[in-house]
Amino acid sequence: MRVNEAVTLIRDCGAILIPAGDPITLKAGSTVIVMQALGGTCTVYINGNLARIEGKDFDALGFEPEETPKATVSGDTVDEAMVWGQLRTCYDPEIPINIVDLGLIYDCAIVPLPEGGRRVEIAMTLTAPGCGIGPILVEEVKGKIGALPGVVEVNVELVFDPPWSYDRMSEAAKLETGMY
Repeated sequence: MRVNEAVTLIRDCGAILIPAGDPITLKAGSTVIVMQALGGTCTVYINGNLARIEGKDFDALGFEPEETPKATVSGDTVDEAMVWGQLRTCYDPEIPINIVDLGLIYDCAIVPLPEGGRRVEIAMTLTAPGCGIGPILVEEVKGKIGALPGVVEVNVELVFDPPWSYDRMSEAAKLETGMY
């Protein structure tokens, strides 16, 4: 899938309107422009709007459906590096930077559970408090972290204190966006 490529949808396709977070249906025969395809989702431009399409629906764009990236580590141990690696597969749908380098993850804790397994607790924020895509990102984080071996529970809390600022971005992300 190439960025800035115009593609005609070959079937109706569910999508999420960005930044509102509202579900929409993109109709077969509509032309979209692929803006980014990262982390198992893509963002398309259609009729003056951005929309997010899940990898399972890439066939509507004429591409192979894509499963949500899963960890390839086996076993029972959950270490923080594995969790951070999975978080780096989650992307902001408007900015082609993962949520870790964007500075949206404020805290990550791995808690052993008495009955076995681990609970991963994540505090994250959004670039804008009113962003409707926030709940969708939270669910994506839960799904990807929950797919790790040994993870039994995932709690993701959206926090807005302190407010996000570009100072939280990694140096690489600042360079990529020109915000240095």
